[in-house]
Amino acid sequence: MTSPDGAGPLTCPRCAISHSLDERFCRQCGMPLVYGGAREEEPITEPRARARKVKPQYARGELVKVGFARNQSEGELMQGLLLEEGIPSLLKRSRGFDVPDFLAAGPRDVLVPETGAETARELLADTRLLPYQEEATELREEGRLRAGSGRTPEAQLAFWVIAAAVVAFGLVWVLYQVRF
Repeated sequence: MTSPDGAGPLTCPRCAISHSLDERFCRQCGMPLVYGGAREEEPITEPRARARKVKPQYARGELVKVGFARNQSEGELMQGLLLEEGIPSLLKRSRGFDVPDFLAAGPRDVLVPETGAETARELLADTRLLPYQEEATELREEGRLRAGSGRTPEAQLAFWVIAAAVVAFGLVWVLYQVRF
């Protein structure tokens, strides 16, 4: 008499003693018996495979921002690169960007644990995935972007165009009032 799946005799899950197929419970401890022998391995799921890549020395501490992505797909690319080095990461929608959560559009912050922050910054800098931070640094050095203001030349240009339009509207209104 063999087991239904051909796996072999019955064994106790607690004490690992083999029993014949006509018994239901272990003689030693009274546990219900299970089929022993070769079992099929469970397939490794994607979250489990990702967790196996994480190096423990990079997984401790508070979350720290190490990068910026323009959209979700760019952020996922950065996450994949970090994971290949064993650094766990998290994407978080950047503050001040008002889009429904179901959209993949919008900037993302890349966060990693404190112990992996320096390594992550070096890795992302080496892969040139942080061009926006480098451009901002260059603009600050040139004096075209004030430190801490977050104003880019494009934002300043937009401000002055709007200001000029308001002044032009005011002039036209005054001339219209004087004429009549």
